[in-house]
Amino acid sequence: MHYLFLAVAIIAEVAATSALAKTAGFTKPLPTLLCLGFYALAFSCLAQVVKFMPIGIAYAIWCGAGIVLIAGIAWRVYDQRLDIPAIIGISFILVGTVIINAFSSSVSH
Repeated sequence: MHYLFLAVAIIAEVAATSALAKTAGFTKPLPTLLCLGFYALAFSCLAQVVKFMPIGIAYAIWCGAGIVLIAGIAWRVYDQRLDIPAIIGISFILVGTVIINAFSSSVSH
């Protein structure tokens, strides 16, 4: 069940960060409300996850997945292209997240 909460936390964080780009410094009400609402959902779900998983591991997975997804969305939606060093760096983050999930004894499966 904690992986479901973690997935919702990741999706909500990605939605919030995507909306953040549209808030114009929190001056546009609808994107600001969406942004804050999704962040609230993300942190609420993450708080449930850390009941079952060490916070360092949960946060690493949450951040790693969020970074990879936001980079992809920024590329597709906002046409923010990544250069080779950025792609390599984000690939390391993705590989690290997979290693944590697949091999760490700190993660309860």
